[in-house]
Amino acid sequence: MNGVPVAHSRTVLDRAVAESRAVAAFNVITLEHAEAIVAGAEKAGSPVILQLSENAIRFHAGPRAIAAAMVAVAQDASVDVVLHLDHITDPELALRTAELGFSSVMFDGAILPFDENVAETRRVAEWCHANDIWIEAELGEVGGKDGAHAPGVRTDPAEAAEFVAATGVDALAVAVGSSHAMTEKSAALDHELIGRLRASVGLPLVLHGSSGVPDHELAEAARSGMVKINIGTALNVAFTGAVRSRLDTDATLVDPRRYISPARDAMAEVVGHALKVLA
Repeated sequence: MNGVPVAHSRTVLDRAVAESRAVAAFNVITLEHAEAIVAGAEKAGSPVILQLSENAIRFHAGPRAIAAAMVAVAQDASVDVVLHLDHITDPELALRTAELGFSSVMFDGAILPFDENVAETRRVAEWCHANDIWIEAELGEVGGKDGAHAPGVRTDPAEAAEFVAATGVDALAVAVGSSHAMTEKSAALDHELIGRLRASVGLPLVLHGSSGVPDHELAEAARSGMVKINIGTALNVAFTGAVRSRLDTDATLVDPRRYISPARDAMAEVVGHALKVLA
């Protein structure tokens, strides 16, 4: 799997910054997730980021098989596809980014005290830059994990600037009102804070928990300075809903292709819609 993916994170995200737009990043759990994300991106004619989280790696009992599948899907795509490791808390796993064929990693030291987060993130960032890997980090936990994206909690621009300067990361995930694992689009973002963070940090900003953000809020977030928009739960809602609907209509089904296929199509529709919102 060693080698350069179809598109490098730095190339795609630098282009997005230059064009004042955002790139959507979707979380992969199964091969069908990866296929659906690319299908939606190809239909939209847009670049896309496939993300593999540490939780998904744990589900597969290791990264090699699912990472290899994602590499293959990316190599066969007709649009730029970036491969990204997401929410990696284990530094040793982060140091496998290049080996797995990925070009970027989000190292998540958010549960650590500030000084420890800085030290660990800086260590990973130094390795990343020596190996042509783009690195995203997070200051404070993201909601759904009892942290910074919980109601009322926001990233402080001054602290964010200090963190970025001390670690040398390429992008920062910030808390501005979204939360992980939301199944309804009810989050309200602090767009004034996004603008202040963009000015303070001077690096691409990343929005986690975007499944719960209404379309108009996502579009405005991209205009305000968010460069990478992470979406995960919305795909799983579509997948599970399609499987449930198909099985409810035919209790005799035993061939998984007959209910996974419409589920994959449903995820592709979610991807296409999100890319249209961010276009």
